[in-house]
Amino acid sequence: MTGTPLRVGLVGYGLAGSVFHAPLIAATQGLALDTVVTSNPERQAQARAEYPDVRVAASADELWARADELDLIVIASPNRTHVPLATAALEAGLPVVVDKPVAGTAAEARALAELAEKRGLLLSVFQNRRWDNDFLTLRKLIADGELGEVYRFESRFERWRPQLKGGWRESGDPAEIGGLLYDLGSHVVDQALVLFGPVTSVYAETDVRREGAQADDDTFLALTHENGVRSHLYVSATTAQLGPRFRVLGSKAGYVKHGLDPQEAALREGARPGSPDVEWGTEPEELWGRLGAGESPVTGGGTPVRTLPGDYPAYYAAVARALLSDGPNPVTASEAAAALDILEAARRSAAEKVTVTL
Repeated sequence: MTGTPLRVGLVGYGLAGSVFHAPLIAATQGLALDTVVTSNPERQAQARAEYPDVRVAASADELWARADELDLIVIASPNRTHVPLATAALEAGLPVVVDKPVAGTAAEARALAELAEKRGLLLSVFQNRRWDNDFLTLRKLIADGELGEVYRFESRFERWRPQLKGGWRESGDPAEIGGLLYDLGSHVVDQALVLFGPVTSVYAETDVRREGAQADDDTFLALTHENGVRSHLYVSATTAQLGPRFRVLGSKAGYVKHGLDPQEAALREGARPGSPDVEWGTEPEELWGRLGAGESPVTGGGTPVRTLPGDYPAYYAAVARALLSDGPNPVTASEAAAALDILEAARRSAAEKVTVTL
């Protein structure tokens, strides 16, 4: 891609904006970080220090007032603001990327998709975990037939955070769309749908374990896919002993992988994709997963499988292609709505102690 880069307005400069979106936008050919929106003086100073040429605005309204100077809006603000900000951006005639979850309900996500289609604008959802190293490796193993027919998919996104951190993500106010079901659950459900397709039934257990917590911090989902695969998904902040990230069982073999993709940790530490001294998204051999049958990987069973490099930069590269050369939208709002159907069903299942049929 050549020519003048697309000018990006980034709304929000907390964890999502400063750690994920800004570095990835800045590293993407065809995109330029033009404006960061945050009302926090410390975050304003941080943005200027990290990106000296960036403009800083205190309110998203400043973006709509000069919409003709921008080519893309990225929304990385708190969950409750996603729908109103995405709506305002689309009505201002600007393509939009929204961090997950795009909305609190599937109906809201579909309404946004309809508005974007009506305006002829891109609306994409940032599901970066589709480009995790372990997920890319698992997709290839399945595509190559290494597992045979997959029977069961176990996915864990677990942490040990016994003390509350505070903030809207732990709020019990439904308007905040907090809790792990909608946070980490958005990732594990999206991955299950990408791998195994539509779901016919949902069972869930959600708990609030930590003292003083208001939102779910220990949640389990059981999904039955149309093709017969069963997905068991765990998200937790209260896991004292972490399980495997993936345990996938098929008619021919199983794949077990421990540890998280290294890209988030690298971004938090200030590493940047594209830097000459950084081998992006790779991990050492001792962290590779194992493929085999009949014996536990803990006792040496199976064969180590080289983990493919993680590739978060691929998301924004795809967004740039979609805007500059009619490439496909990397993650559509309709796909995000399908995941929200499952999250809503899971919330109902846990509350009513029933299995929900979709």
